[in-house]
Amino acid sequence: MTVDDFVQSVAAERPSPGLSGTLTSLWWDKKGDWNKAHAIAQEIPTVQGSAVHAYLHREESVLWNADYWYSRAGRQRPDTPLEEEWRRLVEEMLDCLT
Repeated sequence: MTVDDFVQSVAAERPSPGLSGTLTSLWWDKKGDWNKAHAIAQEIPTVQGSAVHAYLHREESVLWNADYWYSRAGRQRPDTPLEEEWRRLVEEMLDCLT
């Protein structure tokens, strides 16, 4: 699956059952359901889960919480637009599938 395929899949009613938890979270975020995306991300105790969780709190503009999760992921909060970070996270999570 490519990033473009993933983006196009957001037009569906539900995410593909074969997606990882992090991709499912990012899918729901793109769909506009931040709460569902957050509920999924906060249950993923991995570096990748923490990175998605951080992004979601950055999107929410709760930067102290975002910074905590970026730290858990071993990252710094980026100064790029949210859309660019979302796309990079999708690319990273798709790479983890292969």
